[in-house]
Amino acid sequence: KNTMRIDIPKQVEFIISTLEEYNYEAYIVGGCVRDSILNKTPNDWDITTNARAKQVEEIFQSRGFKVTETGIKHGTVTIMINNVGYEATTYRIDGKYLDGRHPDKVEFTTSLKEDLSRRDFTINAMAYNHTEGVVDYFKGIKDLENKIIRCVGDPLKRFSEDALRMMRAVRFSAQLGFQIEDNTENAIRSLSSNIKFVSMERIKGEFDKILLSDNADRIHSLNDYGLMTNFLPEYDICEATSQNNPYHIFDVATHLICSVENIEKNLYLRLTMLLHDICKPQCKTTDELGIDHFYIHGYKSAEKAREILKRMKYDNKTIEKVYTLIKYHDYELYSNKSIKKLLNKIGEELFVDLLKVKEADIKAQSPKFYEERHIKLLEIKEKLNNILQERQCFSLKDLAINGRDLTELGLAQGKEIGKILNELLEMVMENPELNTKEELINIIKKNGINHIF
Repeated sequence: KNTMRIDIPKQVEFIISTLEEYNYEAYIVGGCVRDSILNKTPNDWDITTNARAKQVEEIFQSRGFKVTETGIKHGTVTIMINNVGYEATTYRIDGKYLDGRHPDKVEFTTSLKEDLSRRDFTINAMAYNHTEGVVDYFKGIKDLENKIIRCVGDPLKRFSEDALRMMRAVRFSAQLGFQIEDNTENAIRSLSSNIKFVSMERIKGEFDKILLSDNADRIHSLNDYGLMTNFLPEYDICEATSQNNPYHIFDVATHLICSVENIEKNLYLRLTMLLHDICKPQCKTTDELGIDHFYIHGYKSAEKAREILKRMKYDNKTIEKVYTLIKYHDYELYSNKSIKKLLNKIGEELFVDLLKVKEADIKAQSPKFYEERHIKLLEIKEKLNNILQERQCFSLKDLAINGRDLTELGLAQGKEIGKILNELLEMVMENPELNTKEELINIIKKNGINHIF
């Protein structure tokens, strides 16, 4: 018996002791036990019991609680306490998995050990209550101490039951900084192509967690195991593409991962970094001096990123942000005018993101040039702040004159007006002090009213 004590929220404690009053067994199980042992705050508290779902429902309804049948055929009900739902599930063994995803049928069992033996990894196969302490049939605590991800039982069997578990193994190794044990790793290598039977939404869910973890470099492992080729095949060739160019010290893939690790944990920013040079291999040319160039790779990578993210079922908002940031990640910015022109195109919010992208990018390049490039970025940032603080005009809506004013001045309507306004915007971006109504009317009058510019 393990005497370790875990702090359980009092509502969860109440559910367990209530079931025990009726002579049932009940434990917290899975991730919340793992996280508690690691001193992390659990996301949710799952309860497992030998009581059948109907019995759990009757017990808590008789005590005046609302119980919903969230997954009654899988033995799960949700008990509502103070508007928070707690899931309780009957011990079960999964029947055969016919499609590598869903158990064909679920059988209930009265044995906690049988229930725990069907779970994916040892660190997720522990249960706990205050009476018994930690129930750890598969040496999960030892694997937590040694920082190991290991399947419960035969890994080939576990991964054949649900191929997503292969992604989960890499995801836990990324989130926890653990190593995947050899047999488990070999099983992933041999079954990796089965991931194609899993829905893209489920794959994406795990992929995002890896990308947002402290060890995003585990994306290398995804590729190495043969998982990535089934949902992001474009990455592989990046590993084989060197960048013989004074600005770079890494191959394309290493540069991508390094740049991901240099940016904050925000999904669209990390996707941007992962994909910002994804078409470099296709754009690579080598000049007579043996220097590699990657002309128009920004535009090409943006197009390819859009295609990849659509295929991976990301939402349109994310896709368009990533597309825009990649498209302009190499855009040269010097003057105030060039900054305003880009502000006009992409808006303030994305412009601020773009500077983060540029910073993460240069940090993943040759350290020789970092200092000067970094200083340049700081100068752009300062210019941007001045433009925004002084509310300098960079779009038609901030121009001191509009189409209606021009019509009142007796100017022809239609195309002509748009042309004039854009010409005035150009001038104002160059010289912010011209942005007053009088000034702009003067300019128009000076230039002759009909054939302006």
